[in-house]
Amino acid sequence: MKKTGETGYPVSDGTAKAARPAALTPDICVIGAGGNGVALAIAAASFGVPVVLIERDAIGGNRGPLATHALIAIADRAQAMRGAGRLGLAVAEPLPNPAQIHDHIQRALAAERANHSAERLTALGIIVMRGEARFTSRSTVTVDGRPIKARRFVIATGARVAPPAIAGLDTVPLLHESDLASLTRLPERPIVIGGEGVALAQALRRLGPAASLIAPEGLLAGHDDEAATILRRRLLREGLELHEDSTPLRAERARSGLRLVLATPSGETTIEGSHLIICGPQRPAIEALDLDFAGIRHDASGIAVDRSLRTSNRRVYALGACAGGAAAAPPDRAGDDHIGLLLRSILFRQPVRIDPASEPRVVWSRPQIASVGLTEAEARKTAGKLRMLRWPFTENAAAQAAGATEGFVKAIVDRKGRILGVTIAGENADELIAPWCIAMRAGLGVGAVAGMPLPTFARSDASRRAALSFQATLTTRPGLRRLIGFLRRFG
Repeated sequence: MKKTGETGYPVSDGTAKAARPAALTPDICVIGAGGNGVALAIAAASFGVPVVLIERDAIGGNRGPLATHALIAIADRAQAMRGAGRLGLAVAEPLPNPAQIHDHIQRALAAERANHSAERLTALGIIVMRGEARFTSRSTVTVDGRPIKARRFVIATGARVAPPAIAGLDTVPLLHESDLASLTRLPERPIVIGGEGVALAQALRRLGPAASLIAPEGLLAGHDDEAATILRRRLLREGLELHEDSTPLRAERARSGLRLVLATPSGETTIEGSHLIICGPQRPAIEALDLDFAGIRHDASGIAVDRSLRTSNRRVYALGACAGGAAAAPPDRAGDDHIGLLLRSILFRQPVRIDPASEPRVVWSRPQIASVGLTEAEARKTAGKLRMLRWPFTENAAAQAAGATEGFVKAIVDRKGRILGVTIAGENADELIAPWCIAMRAGLGVGAVAGMPLPTFARSDASRRAALSFQATLTTRPGLRRLIGFLRRFG
């Protein structure tokens, strides 16, 4: 039966009631267009797989980390000018130009934005949708009323810094790492809260008259104690005001900008600055997804996944900072091969298992601290006989030639030479850790690192020397000496 409109003419059901938009049915729906989400979508689309990519904010995700790395690079140049006298060059105090620093950061961000633009993604065959994604069933996600029924869903929404419980925080000048990308002036006396912000605090001190770092859990919590000691000495030598094991209690407005009251082991103390910068623990950005409708288990640490990155809903995977369970990782993890593993699982049905123990962690301070596997303290809690193989950069020709001998390579192995963990403190530690990561992932022993072919005057020779020291005790074994003596008789 036809309905009658206000004009008296009959109208169809289609015009009386707005038609629901047709559901999209891609093979893969990626929720979150940050770095991981975009990379996964591009990789899947390159195989000709239909992909939908959903993002509620800016495509490319948080620009703060890249802005921070650009700032660290600028601060490196400034510090090199101050230290030129050690190499026989005239010393010059750097004069930071805030406008040009801002321009450099913007150029770095613009280059990345070009690779993550919606136009490029669309040209690759990816359907880009802007809006809030919500699960409405175990097999459906809706964006602004448009349903997506994908064969597989991947959640890559990342995480956000959780604001600390500090009284008066909303009354003082406050910055987050994400704000660095748009700053046209550097804060004059920043106070960085959170040990995760050590590299940023160091960079700001190198570019300004003063900076403070509040590390409630201590400097480099969870890292090698010897590496933390080396970094602590450098930070204090460069004039960074360091407050370890101190908890911020309240913030107050002051003539200088703000006053922060800290609880320390010896009582309360007060420091002043121009801005607070929050670099503390992060909270998974999953609250708006309605995960319960999809039967996806989650908690404060993120979405629970197994070692194949699959959630409790077999259609759904999660990766990156929003993933918890077997994929939970510290914020300073440098490597992330989850994208390749997911593609192998989703597209080729191959069984995969993530291996957090072989993923590197990097603190981008100077000196850099890079590690993989167990720390010395963690290893000593395990059963079995261990050996600590150590080689300082003071005995490395390349480090001596560059005048940068601070730091060491430390490898922890068992009695058979199996690598349990490695820590490198020093220049280019982020690159020097790579061979150890490969060896651990491939199940190779310390002998494989000892046999690495290296160019002359390579800093990585410190790794080879540390590995070779495993064989030093072999020279004193009576059986081996008798064998050598026997073979000498034959010329």
